[in-house]
Amino acid sequence: MVKLASARESRMYGPRLSRNRLEYINAGLYVFASIVLLSGFAAQFSSEPKSGLVLLLIALAIFTIVNVHDLMAHLAGIDYRFTLMEYDMQLAVVEFAAPLVLTLGTILFFLGIFFILFEAERGYGLYKLEHHALNMLIAGSTLWLLGSIINSCQIYERADGHVQILQGSVSIPFLMGSLLFIVGAILNSRERTSNIRHSIASLAEVWVWMGIFGSLLFFIGGLLNVVKVFKMQQGNVLRLEKLRGGAQERLIHIREGQVPFIVATEEPSRRRSPPERAVEEGTTNVVQTTPYKDVLVGQT
Repeated sequence: MVKLASARESRMYGPRLSRNRLEYINAGLYVFASIVLLSGFAAQFSSEPKSGLVLLLIALAIFTIVNVHDLMAHLAGIDYRFTLMEYDMQLAVVEFAAPLVLTLGTILFFLGIFFILFEAERGYGLYKLEHHALNMLIAGSTLWLLGSIINSCQIYERADGHVQILQGSVSIPFLMGSLLFIVGAILNSRERTSNIRHSIASLAEVWVWMGIFGSLLFFIGGLLNVVKVFKMQQGNVLRLEKLRGGAQERLIHIREGQVPFIVATEEPSRRRSPPERAVEEGTTNVVQTTPYKDVLVGQT
């Protein structure tokens, strides 16, 4: 499955140390899940194909966690202010909609695999459930492809060329892998209608091979994403993309305007001059001033 690959400055959320740790964990989990996904498809050729379905479920669960993190990371980057999406459409379409679509697609794919495994454990007879499971595989793959297309349509105005090359190297394998998954799901459904097979046997060999090659592409994209995350953490090296349409300025203005109450009450007193503070505290010394005319007369 696909994950969001963005080079937005708004993804730089929270303290630097904890943020970097979470980003590396996110990228590492995706690579690990792609390996588990590949192993699950390869296990379909073994004598225990049910174990392969269990591995697929584990990989899809990890993918869901990764995409939820991507969604929450961008929302945290804008302080969960959804009103900023009105000014930057790419923020709404890519950073918010893409991980949401990918998460929904992963959940549908998970349910499809789960229903097929459930039928294999219970025995034959749940043919309607099997039909819905195969349709869920098609729907989940379609959402993956849609999310991959959205992920590939990011427009950059301020990011440097190095960032754009890294971005393209990550999104292209995801797009190609999603395309293989949807082709495999459609061919699997058509082959089932021509050859009546049930349970695990309903998963055609062409679907397994498409899943293997798609998982390989996801693994490659995951490795490139680790490189991109490492480069993005070097904030003084790469120039990342900012929010558009005045959203960046509004976010900065909102953050600068949020002053703690104690600091806000102490700030005016710090800005006052010493004489003003002395007058307020009642500790001023009254100094008798001499008129300028009397000074001149005294000097003569």
